[in-house]
Amino acid sequence: MRFHLSPASSTRKWLGFVTAVWVQSISGNNYTFSNYSDALKSLMALTQLELNNLSVAKDVGKAFGLLAGLASDRLPTPVILLIGSVEGLVGYGVQWLVVSRKIQPLSYWQMCIFLCMGGNSTTWMNTAILVTCIRNFRKNRGPVSGILKGYVGLSTAIFTDLCAALFASNPATFLLLLAVVPLVICLTAVLFLREVQPSSTAMDEKEESTFFNIFNIVAVVIAVYLLIFDVTGSHGRILSQAFAAVLLFLLACPLCIPLYCMLQDFNRSGSKPNSDIEGLITEPLLGQNSEPEMAAPAAEAEEKMEPENELVVEVKPPRPSMGEDHTIIETIRTFDFWILFTSFLCGVGTGLAVMNNMGQIGLALGYLDVSIFVSLTSIWGFFGRILSGSVSEYFIKKAGTPRPFWNAASQILMAVGYILMALALPGSLYVGSIVVGICYGVRLAVTVPIASELFGLKYYGLIYNILILNLPLGSFLFSGLLAGLLYDAQATWTAGGGKTCIGSHCYRMVFMVMAFACVIGFSLDILLAIRTKKVYAKIRSSKRSKKPAASSGS
Repeated sequence: MRFHLSPASSTRKWLGFVTAVWVQSISGNNYTFSNYSDALKSLMALTQLELNNLSVAKDVGKAFGLLAGLASDRLPTPVILLIGSVEGLVGYGVQWLVVSRKIQPLSYWQMCIFLCMGGNSTTWMNTAILVTCIRNFRKNRGPVSGILKGYVGLSTAIFTDLCAALFASNPATFLLLLAVVPLVICLTAVLFLREVQPSSTAMDEKEESTFFNIFNIVAVVIAVYLLIFDVTGSHGRILSQAFAAVLLFLLACPLCIPLYCMLQDFNRSGSKPNSDIEGLITEPLLGQNSEPEMAAPAAEAEEKMEPENELVVEVKPPRPSMGEDHTIIETIRTFDFWILFTSFLCGVGTGLAVMNNMGQIGLALGYLDVSIFVSLTSIWGFFGRILSGSVSEYFIKKAGTPRPFWNAASQILMAVGYILMALALPGSLYVGSIVVGICYGVRLAVTVPIASELFGLKYYGLIYNILILNLPLGSFLFSGLLAGLLYDAQATWTAGGGKTCIGSHCYRMVFMVMAFACVIGFSLDILLAIRTKKVYAKIRSSKRSKKPAASSGS
């Protein structure tokens, strides 16, 4: 008896999804700038504005994600993953050489280029993962987006805590991990992640939902485990090494799902020799053969009725309705796209400003070690991502609630978080880090399926990368200009040649302006939720109509 793993088998599909989760677990390196920004600032004697512009250069790499979007429809997934991982190896590898003093510090513009390369590398990896997985699991876009984006959020904490546990938070070692680990993981994903036929039966969709719940449980366990490690203070060497070993074991746990599918496939191949052939037939045989036979006489009759000198009039195709496949031009001509784009800017732009400046925000408020705030933002960002994906999917099926509603809720909560940080009350940075992390995670996870539901999957890779142009744009506006200029206006020169600011006043005005931007984003999200109410009502009715059909079929 010989067992063969076919390309269409569920084992291959789920093994590909597990490797996708692993790639996302190491692809959030754009959010780790605070872990080594202070080393760059002192090594290159930078002002805060110059340092913030370096972080903008990192985020500008996202703007070149349009190339990844264009390539997603022309190149296979493995090639896109390899491009991203090699580019990250070069971008972060050079930064490691500089921070570890293996080479002399490069000029400012050269460092901008390599930071840009590091930032761009993630767009290739994220595009390959998101486009492939959403097409493979198109009936569960919310949970897929939540899980994948959730692990991106956890990746910052995974890198930060592993480095702290094994290498005592050394910035040079941290950059070396950012350079090498994504390449190794992407080489694994290259072997297994492929675009496959999506589920076509109610039983397959039910199985997918069950497996996604398992992925969610494992992810929550990892997040809680990381959170416990962060809040329990310093740890000894042996305990830290044990923490790292358990964390790697937890990341490997999702492999149980493809192993379970492999056992099922093996049992089917042994007990039902023809089950693979029968399983591939999804339509009646007569239905496939009778259509062409009936169509042929009709076509002949039409040809006879056509006049010889018929005037051919070119009919312009109608503009697609919301929810249908849009081309790029059709997408950017819609008012709804620009509402989504601008509200997304208000959410992720302000969130990035906090993440990029967390090192300086913590120092200004008197915290010597800011790694706890970086990890808190990452871990609670994970909860925002993973819960919003599943919760928004549930309420679509239950009541047809438009997904933009959840963006609106996160936006107003984010405004409250910024006001708390502006007040600089005792512990407000802890609370603010958690709130900003949750809301930033919701924005990223919910916007991904919204784009596919409103504008279709055909050109989704490019549409997604147009939307994430907000990352470099928001970073430039809120981090590079707003935070950099207002901080330097309050800062004083130090003996080393840099500028620093100590006190709650350093970022107060920055937080107030960002809170106002979030209120604008909230208004736009409410408007989009009202405009797309009919689209989500149709999605709800299509999901509900499948239930009676599935029950009658069984």
